[in-house]
Amino acid sequence: MTKTPWTRRTFLTASAAGLAAPAILTSTRAYAANPVIRIGHVSPRTGPLAGFAEADDYVLDAIGKAFSAGLENNGKSYTVEIISKDSQSNPNRAAEVAADLILGDEVDIMVAASTPDTVNPVSDQCEVNEVPCITTDCPWQPYFFGRNGVPGQGFENTYHFFWGLEDVIGAFLDMWGSAGVEKKVGGLFPNDADGNAWGDPELGLPKPLAAAGYDLLDPGRYQPLSDDFSNQIAAFKAADCEILTGNMIAPDFATFWAQAAQQGFNPKIVTIGKALLFPSVIESLGERGDGLSSEVWWSPNHPFSSSLTGASSKELADGYTAASGRPWTQPIGFKHALFEVVADVIKRAEDLEDPAAIVAAIASTNLDTITGNVNWANGPINNVTKTPLVAGQWQRDGDALDLKIVANSAAPNIPTTGELKLLA
Repeated sequence: MTKTPWTRRTFLTASAAGLAAPAILTSTRAYAANPVIRIGHVSPRTGPLAGFAEADDYVLDAIGKAFSAGLENNGKSYTVEIISKDSQSNPNRAAEVAADLILGDEVDIMVAASTPDTVNPVSDQCEVNEVPCITTDCPWQPYFFGRNGVPGQGFENTYHFFWGLEDVIGAFLDMWGSAGVEKKVGGLFPNDADGNAWGDPELGLPKPLAAAGYDLLDPGRYQPLSDDFSNQIAAFKAADCEILTGNMIAPDFATFWAQAAQQGFNPKIVTIGKALLFPSVIESLGERGDGLSSEVWWSPNHPFSSSLTGASSKELADGYTAASGRPWTQPIGFKHALFEVVADVIKRAEDLEDPAAIVAAIASTNLDTITGNVNWANGPINNVTKTPLVAGQWQRDGDALDLKIVANSAAPNIPTTGELKLLA
């Protein structure tokens, strides 16, 4: 889509920290004959987090078609322009492209997804520039506390929907509870925003696992993209850990899992967040991908439909497979839901020329999306609302590995499709 030549914002000099300064608004767009509202979109198209963005083109194409006739607000039809930029899986780059979208493209609303490495720096840029921002695909603790959020105070312009560490811990315990294995768990936590949150002694896995009778061995933070996990493997073997858990990027898990085989570490359950979400990763592990498990945020079996297109979860997933020839991935639903919320906000905002009015519309959202209900009035903390979470295991189904939902106690409306099997 072509960009209009209007200048809606001018900006002050960037701060010493490199963040863009707050925007100064002008009123030119309010009087345009064909008003445009611009949506900035930041996503890790390349780099180690690229699996999260695998379906971006499919989602953005479908959203573009849904928005092609414009969106109505206060009796006026707005053309919607989406400008997408690649964070390259780098937090610094995410902040840079977010600033570009604010300074150069003059976006009215920002959306971002895919781990704290994308979500947090984008949200921080929007917060300082008073740009309304909606994010997802990141547990709420690393989003909120990773940005130095203060409970009871929160943020002015940035809002997030996803599940929290309490939900993933509950899903994992639900899955492990009937397995009959020793409650000795090895933990793998990288020195990054996710790993530090998951391994945090107060807010992460240690306390809830201990309360449930599990003995968690945490050998300490490792550096992302490490090439040697021998020390961790030796510690897990010495402690007779029958369960392995944690949060890793896919390349790190692949390295660890290969070395575990070489060094004779054979846990009965392997449940890893983030790394084991994607079919492409599981396929790359060959036979050693069979039986690995993870959290499940969204699937074709989730009983939700799009408020924007009416498509069911299954129809959205099947549409991606038909268009790409690849299996569905979990982020598809949440990337789609971001734009469901955006459309709802655009329609309800009292004044699209006023960022504060857009923020007010975000805060008052109560929308049933393809990922479940999004309603910031019901969140666990300021600026956050939660979506349901279950647990699943990759199991051989014909010639392929399929992610079966094997534990759903926290969300029984999402049906199970299999039973947990121990690793051979």
